[in-house]
Amino acid sequence: MAARRISSLVSRTLPLVSRGGKQTYVGRGIYRYSTAAALEDPIKPPVSVQYDKLLINGQFVDAASGKTFPTLDPRTGEVIAHVAEGDAEDINRAVAAARKAFDEGPWPKMTAYERQRILLRFADLVEKHNDEIAALETWDSGKLYEQCAQIEVPMFVRLFRYYAGWADKIHGLTIPADGALHVQTLHEPIGVAGQIIPWNFPLVMFAWKVGPALACGNTIVLKTAEQTPLSALLVSKLLHEAGLPDGVLNIVSGFGPTAGAALCSHMDVDKLAFTGSTETGKVVLELASKSNLKPVTLELGGKSPFIVCEDADVDQAVELAHFSLFFNQGQCCCAGSRTYVHEKVYDEFVEKAKARALRRAVGDPFKAGMEQGPQIDAEQFEKILKYIRLGKESGATVEAGGDRFGSKGYYIQPTVFSNVKDNMPIATDEIFGPVQTILKYKELDDVIRRANNTRYGLAAGVFTHNLDTANTLMRALRAGTVWINCFDTFDATIPFGGYKMSGIGREKGEYSLKNYLQVKAVVTSLKNPAWL
Repeated sequence: MAARRISSLVSRTLPLVSRGGKQTYVGRGIYRYSTAAALEDPIKPPVSVQYDKLLINGQFVDAASGKTFPTLDPRTGEVIAHVAEGDAEDINRAVAAARKAFDEGPWPKMTAYERQRILLRFADLVEKHNDEIAALETWDSGKLYEQCAQIEVPMFVRLFRYYAGWADKIHGLTIPADGALHVQTLHEPIGVAGQIIPWNFPLVMFAWKVGPALACGNTIVLKTAEQTPLSALLVSKLLHEAGLPDGVLNIVSGFGPTAGAALCSHMDVDKLAFTGSTETGKVVLELASKSNLKPVTLELGGKSPFIVCEDADVDQAVELAHFSLFFNQGQCCCAGSRTYVHEKVYDEFVEKAKARALRRAVGDPFKAGMEQGPQIDAEQFEKILKYIRLGKESGATVEAGGDRFGSKGYYIQPTVFSNVKDNMPIATDEIFGPVQTILKYKELDDVIRRANNTRYGLAAGVFTHNLDTANTLMRALRAGTVWINCFDTFDATIPFGGYKMSGIGREKGEYSLKNYLQVKAVVTSLKNPAWL
């Protein structure tokens, strides 16, 4: 259901008059947007912050240092709340609680059916509090409220129900072996899992990681992103209301060099899972190897190609390519950020992609009908503007946008570049913002080579009606996911992860369970067996 909701956004188009302000022509096809929508007073969120402390051993507690840090409203840059700032001492406390809960507590010893019932009760509670959770997520992250309420919270619920269903279906095998032997495998929980989630999808990444870990019987220490710490605390409170024993899930808000590094280096953490940038992923892997060689799952950056073939319906291709890049303010690791268009339809595609970007509604994410809210914070805002400047300096053509939107908050105009070359920074680097780069190609072999010529391999999109072309591309593209005539179709059952420097391992689906299980072989000698 959630996957269908995401796909349905592709077909959403809004009339120009809904943009909250006119656009003025300044030459060479470049438009600038009025700031009227962005200058409106921000809508007051229909929610308050209830939880701003660390969650350790079932209790909300202050950081050991007493420090806090501000979490900001991306619409304005103003403080929403001051949140407890965890560091190494708090990680130690959280890991100790998780270790005790695993070694001595009821969770791993509980029947799988009872764990399943707790996870299902939790999903029901989240569903009941859908609007409250969505509003808090929007306030803290700048995401569209409609996106949170209609897609991400329902997806969160679906994921936990999916993993609840797996809880009592995890089992080993009985294996025939040469000789008088009884051989079986046990699939055992791995122990204390350390998890670090990003700011671009806080709720969804919580579910991707916490769901399978709990279904397998593990305990958890989870570090939230410092930009978006609030929603994890709220849903974790609901998880305890559903019956989760104390110490099974511990939440530490804080910063990477302190809390994150301490978690990755901790000798009593048995497993790490991280979602974030490739650069930080390297640090996570290094710290894990230098400590107790704990296994690591990494879901990292991307620079995904979106290939529009010569047989494409251009109007449909433009809409899907637009969605693949601009969804979530462009803050998606798998965004279709290199749009390769066949030369036969290139000019038409560029004109229509420009027009679609100029129709995109940018404004307060709490306002109905908006398509794009602010970027997460000042750092990301400035990074995106830097890449827009680099695109201009490199010789790419700005077809739309190219500047900030308004004068308050972290809004950026939907930006489209044409005449982009493969070696330009906007075509090689992960921008993580609303910047579409459109490149021209002639032959299929050529676009395959160029699409694969990247250090990343997270995802790819293909738009064609030719089955042979689709089959050729799906096998030739070195990416963990290839979407054909769709994009960002996420379902609880579909594995997700990357090739090359886009990560290690897979999340979601049955594959994710392997991240949180140990396989033990048990061999018993048989005397005078009736059969072998």
